[in-house]
Amino acid sequence: MKFSKYILFIGVLWGMFACSVSKNLPEGKFVLRSNKLKGVKNASQAEIQGLFIQEPNTTIPLTNSSLGVSIYRLGQFFYDSAKISNKLILTNSELQKAKDSLNGNPDERKLIKKRDKLQTKTQYLEKLSEYGNFLMRTGNPVTILDSTLTERTTIEIRNYLYNKGFLDSKASYEVAVKKKKAEVIYTIDEKEPYLLDSIYTRTDNEGIISLIEKTKPVSFIKKDDRYDQSNFTRERDRLEELFKNNGYFLFTKSFIDYNLYYDTTSKKIHVEQRILKPSFSEKHEVYRIDSITFKISPPSDTFIDEKEQRHYRNIDFTFYKDRFSAKLLSSRILFDEGQEYSRLNIVETQKQLSNLDLFRYINISFDTVGTSLTARILTQPNQKYQLTNQLGLSITEQLPGPFFSIVLRNRNFFRAGEILEFNTRIGYEGVASATDQGVYQSKELGASASVIFPRFLIPFYGESLRKFGRYNPNTRAQLGYNYTNRPEYTRSGLNALLAYTWVTRGNRQQFTVNAADINYIRTPKISNDFAQVLRDLENQGNNLIWSFLPSFISSISAQSIINFNNYGNYNSTNKASLLKLFVESGGTTLNFGRPPSNSETTDFARFQWLKLQADFRRYYPLDQKTTLAYRANFGIANPYGVSNGILPYEKYFFAGGGTSIRAWQARRLGPGSYTPPVGDRGRYDYAFEQPAEMILETMLEYRRNLVGYFDMAVFVDVGNAWVIGADNSRPGADFRFDRFYKELAVGTGLGLRMDFNFLVVRLDLATKAVDPSMPEGERWVLDNVSFNRLFGLKGQTVLNFGIGYPF
Repeated sequence: MKFSKYILFIGVLWGMFACSVSKNLPEGKFVLRSNKLKGVKNASQAEIQGLFIQEPNTTIPLTNSSLGVSIYRLGQFFYDSAKISNKLILTNSELQKAKDSLNGNPDERKLIKKRDKLQTKTQYLEKLSEYGNFLMRTGNPVTILDSTLTERTTIEIRNYLYNKGFLDSKASYEVAVKKKKAEVIYTIDEKEPYLLDSIYTRTDNEGIISLIEKTKPVSFIKKDDRYDQSNFTRERDRLEELFKNNGYFLFTKSFIDYNLYYDTTSKKIHVEQRILKPSFSEKHEVYRIDSITFKISPPSDTFIDEKEQRHYRNIDFTFYKDRFSAKLLSSRILFDEGQEYSRLNIVETQKQLSNLDLFRYINISFDTVGTSLTARILTQPNQKYQLTNQLGLSITEQLPGPFFSIVLRNRNFFRAGEILEFNTRIGYEGVASATDQGVYQSKELGASASVIFPRFLIPFYGESLRKFGRYNPNTRAQLGYNYTNRPEYTRSGLNALLAYTWVTRGNRQQFTVNAADINYIRTPKISNDFAQVLRDLENQGNNLIWSFLPSFISSISAQSIINFNNYGNYNSTNKASLLKLFVESGGTTLNFGRPPSNSETTDFARFQWLKLQADFRRYYPLDQKTTLAYRANFGIANPYGVSNGILPYEKYFFAGGGTSIRAWQARRLGPGSYTPPVGDRGRYDYAFEQPAEMILETMLEYRRNLVGYFDMAVFVDVGNAWVIGADNSRPGADFRFDRFYKELAVGTGLGLRMDFNFLVVRLDLATKAVDPSMPEGERWVLDNVSFNRLFGLKGQTVLNFGIGYPF
């Protein structure tokens, strides 16, 4: 019996790629092979296609098999619905018995534990019964043509066209059958669309009329636009928000009504926009804030008598144990006594108070007397101490490795909203050695202590608390220690940081200014192989060895992140983009003295440099399943003064790797057309990291959902890194305008992603297409790939493993 099941299992596995999706279909049933749409001229073809209730299975090209169907069928092999149903009945019975026993012994811990365990098991079995096992949920069943769903789709298309202004349109369908496969053809006759003509607002409220007239340019319904019902919905939402932000506290969109008058001859629609009167008063009134109270409830009843009241900035505060700063809290309240009500200010106040991380919840309510509002803010303190442990997987270069971190937070440390934070992180990871040692384990230890002030400190204080409160200002003062143990060196550093951060409304723009970033770095251990590499470079005029001397490194820097339309939400159907700008000045204070320059006799290095980087990313959904993603990254770093042409090692740019040009190993591409030494394992056995002072790279990726949690990607990466000025140890490494475009490396490949919402696991297989290290005329290397050599020369194709999207 076991042997026969094994044979059946092998057969199912073979069927994953060999079996047709139309195999073993009942008589009279057909597999939906495709949906076709005809006649679309002005409407959105993508939106109409999104209305198709039945979608054909994604099939493997040139075959009639589907990966999703095969995975589903494999899941069915392990799935026994009768067995699961019996288990569910039995578990429910045991659960009911446990609940009955608990009624007589409500505090019995064993019974409580048993009940909770049975409840969890019941929920799991219910999910298993309804949706199948993991493989069935990951894959897809065969899509069998259902004429009822096809008819419903046609009705949806008609409704869609009507709501988009094609009031006289028609939609029909026909089914073409060949063998066991069916193709549904939807045919549309749009007719002439209806346009909006006159738009008239009927109301006797002058305040509302004035607001409508002022904001007419941003209205969603305009003369000569095609009728679109969704624009009327958006306009009602816009007007409700407009009125609520201008004092109309009790106004809702239910007071907005539209009468439409159709002219079938001219295909015009006359719009009457009516603002209905409220039933509770003669007209819509503007409300003003009369008073504000802020109450912090005690964390428990034990503090009920330790109450203190305070009045600050026309706000009545009620504290317990006097644990909070009225001055700080008032700076995050973005409305004042006497002001008109604004819902936007209320929402922003909730957000800013939540950003302090001091309270469990923020509840803002209002009492009305006439047209006056009493604002009541009710909160409860968050726990004073919080210990967070995190165990996870990280990857920056080659192979993933585990990390463990501990964070201890002490909230309201100085009783003015400050947070004292201790952070420790230990990690292991597989990285490519900087010398010819393959992939080795890298160990990392970091520890830091920081105080986060919810305001700008030196030199900004005084009025800045109130003035900048709406921007969630923070000042971080931090001391830290970092230790890195790589195959070729051991490096440690002490760090002191003073940083300012703030954001604009909606987190659209984020700013960070590191007013002081001071590091003392030592490299107590360098392997003999790596030391020899550095000495060889020094003999050729490249003094990279100075980067590994004990050094005092200080810098000031600023970064701005501009997020358009919530970039980073990869499940969104909206276009989004992100621009990150970074500028840094290192060793700036050395300009005010006369320190010695780095030289062969230097035993303590100092550095001066300027660095600039711009990173732009774009996310462009094509439809519900496919997306184009694009990235362009440029950076340049210029050492000067006492640096004598050398940067701190951490400040160099490196090209290649899982988030760069993926066809090259991490930190191995370039610079320029320099041909690096190769190892014993072939043409692409690059032995050494390649630090550079300039980087230019761009990536284009086509992403598509395959089935369930699985997505695929096709990508092209273009870029390289260069040094500024001649480098005798690396001929061709310098940037030159007359040849840099000939030195752009090109890599292309396929990616497989498993998107579990909380985690994205990424595999990218990338192949070198243009290799700038080859002589001119021989740089096109993609022709090394053939049916006999699917991956080209040894090392030409690189497999990247990553966590999260590359950009």
